[in-house]
Amino acid sequence: MNNKKIKVAFLIILITLIAVSCKSKEGFKKLFSKEEELEIIRSDDLEFEITDESGMRRTILYFKDKQGLLVPLMKKIPWEEGIAKSALENMIDSPELRESIAATGLIPIIPAGTEIRGMTIDEETGLCKVDFSKEVLNYETEKDEENLIKGVVYTLTEFQSIDEVQFLVDGEPIPVMKYGTDMSNPIKRENINLALDTEDQRSKIVVYYKGVNYEEDYEYFVPITIPTLAPIPNVYTALEVLFDGPPMDLGLSSYIPQGTSFHGVDIKNGIAYIDISFDYGDPPNDPQVFNNMIKNIGLTLSEFDEVEKVELLIDGKGIEELGLEFNIDTAIPAFANEY
Repeated sequence: MNNKKIKVAFLIILITLIAVSCKSKEGFKKLFSKEEELEIIRSDDLEFEITDESGMRRTILYFKDKQGLLVPLMKKIPWEEGIAKSALENMIDSPELRESIAATGLIPIIPAGTEIRGMTIDEETGLCKVDFSKEVLNYETEKDEENLIKGVVYTLTEFQSIDEVQFLVDGEPIPVMKYGTDMSNPIKRENINLALDTEDQRSKIVVYYKGVNYEEDYEYFVPITIPTLAPIPNVYTALEVLFDGPPMDLGLSSYIPQGTSFHGVDIKNGIAYIDISFDYGDPPNDPQVFNNMIKNIGLTLSEFDEVEKVELLIDGKGIEELGLEFNIDTAIPAFANEY
């Protein structure tokens, strides 16, 4: 009889342990987290890249240029527990940061004096909650507000574990920013540098154009969101828009030479074969022209998972077939801008 009682007691304990272990992670977070202060519970993706330099990580941060456009910039920052928080801290305006990126002509988007008080990342939903100090609201214009929000969201969603971001100020959710941006729901990654917003649009694509800091002779790429009439975003439409050139009022250009026509694209085994022609005559005998074109095209096509490499065809013929012995990097670039 005693043996039976022992077995029953053991089964009850075992069932209780299983029930506890099956509770959601959210339940544990609520049990151990502090309501008044967010704890950093997760630092990074399961896989992260460390550079050859010991302890440094290639991390994409967002700044703005003198036209007020958001620009991604890969910087090497020290790896530490809580790397997503560290990424934001490397975007807070300060004399030291401005000096370090002076040659790019870019400007920080998070106001000086801002502190990142805490951060949580829900592994199951991809929601990241960031608690800022009140100094985060010390921006001056509606455009600054837009850049702050999108720059933070785009920086954090570069991490695979994060899909959307909720802003808190001094521990409290902020429903509306001071220039009217609705923050009642988490913000997702969309509409960076939106141009030509029209009512008859059916889809949007992101195209990369070239900006220049003439004072330091620094060139950089800018992602521009452009509405189109295409039913869904697609490679052909993206290239068509790229070859048409940037909107006139943005002060941007591209590495596509004037007089270059786009005829079509075919994707096979991850390679986008792009047929073009040079309307002004023979192809340029300069490998840098082709490398620049392919980088510009490759960044634009990086928005499409099915494309891994880019190869140019000139009037249907490959570069080698035309006798142009160039060493060209055909891979999709890992970063738009490095510094």
